[in-house]
Amino acid sequence: MLRIVVYGEPAPQGSKKFVGMINGHGMLVESSKKVKPWRQDVIAAAVKIREDAGNPDPLDCALSVRMIFTLPKPKSAPKRKRIYAMRKPDVSKLARSTEDALTTAGIWSDDSRVAEYSRLAKVYPGEDPDALNSPGVIIEITKIEAPA
Repeated sequence: MLRIVVYGEPAPQGSKKFVGMINGHGMLVESSKKVKPWRQDVIAAAVKIREDAGNPDPLDCALSVRMIFTLPKPKSAPKRKRIYAMRKPDVSKLARSTEDALTTAGIWSDDSRVAEYSRLAKVYPGEDPDALNSPGVIIEITKIEAPA
């Protein structure tokens, strides 16, 4: 199992915004300014894990992934009551931006290798056993062994 912990504010892979034509091709940019810093945080943490492991080749097999995103708890939320992170951002868009960063970092050959998620969640600090103390994500990647 490969475990990567990233601290920073998770940002969703949002919609693209059309910014014009260059050489006959439409130029699209991320509509959210938070995506680039988040991806850089994920890439930096993933590259360090790869370097510590001797820079292994990217994983190129069926994978099971677990991602638990810890988000900042809204100031308006009750202080002593557990609440679910059921507001924006979408957990699937958080996963997309994080998967793309893991591909760039060389953790796997392509995010299409993810065959299943054992857990994909948004939580608040101190309100889930897997929550970090501050915003970020815990990523656990396991190879799925072929049946005998």
